[in-house]
Amino acid sequence: QLGTTETVLNAAESGRWDRGPSLRLRLETGALSSVSQLSLLSGANLAAIGDGTPGNWELFQFVNATLVAPKTFEISLRLRGQAGTDATMPTSWPIGSIVVVISDAVQQLNLPLSSRGLERFYRFGPSDKGYSSVNSVLLTETFDGLGLRPYSVAHLKATKTANDLLINWIRRTRIDGDNWQSIEVPLGEDFESYVVQIKQGATLVRTVNVNAPSWTYSASMQALDGVIDSVIVEVAQVSQRFGRGPFRSINSLL
Repeated sequence: QLGTTETVLNAAESGRWDRGPSLRLRLETGALSSVSQLSLLSGANLAAIGDGTPGNWELFQFVNATLVAPKTFEISLRLRGQAGTDATMPTSWPIGSIVVVISDAVQQLNLPLSSRGLERFYRFGPSDKGYSSVNSVLLTETFDGLGLRPYSVAHLKATKTANDLLINWIRRTRIDGDNWQSIEVPLGEDFESYVVQIKQGATLVRTVNVNAPSWTYSASMQALDGVIDSVIVEVAQVSQRFGRGPFRSINSLL
């Protein structure tokens, strides 16, 4: 199913129920139905909301779907920023945003890694008409392989120890991260790597690469960088195949 929103969807914290105002959307075809919370946690009612460009989408799920007008539904009790899209969730999705319900009918393009970032031609239309039909559409698009993008790190914090600043975080994974029987979730990458950035205001003063989920910003480094009072700490996980994922940031007093 494909539709467009008729109300604004404001940002919400991921990993918790979004109990904000219902999102109203009008479908082009098909219908929506409510599911139990258990069914949702098993993967039901997954949808994407975005602006139609290849990379600007948020994945979310919803429990309640209420028909309020012909082809128009209000959906509520949502889980936001699924599959790592919490890091790129905008302040709000405006009226007119596109919503696509993700089902088995939606298949991922089988592209080799060498095709990432390259312009390609795509033609689509009614399956019973053929590509030569006047109803078929030709698009030229470039995809960055965002399915390979590392998730943002979690629980980033900075602790003052003597005159040093101890920074640590918890990594996340794209692969098999929901298995509660494991001692630790799989890395999902060829090796563990992070980028740590220190900023004073808008000025970048230090960038380091580390291979463990912690790093110490020592007093001597702070003096060399000339920072005072407070800094902004930014951390991103790195993938050999994709590159750097989105940064998570915090403000910390020195």
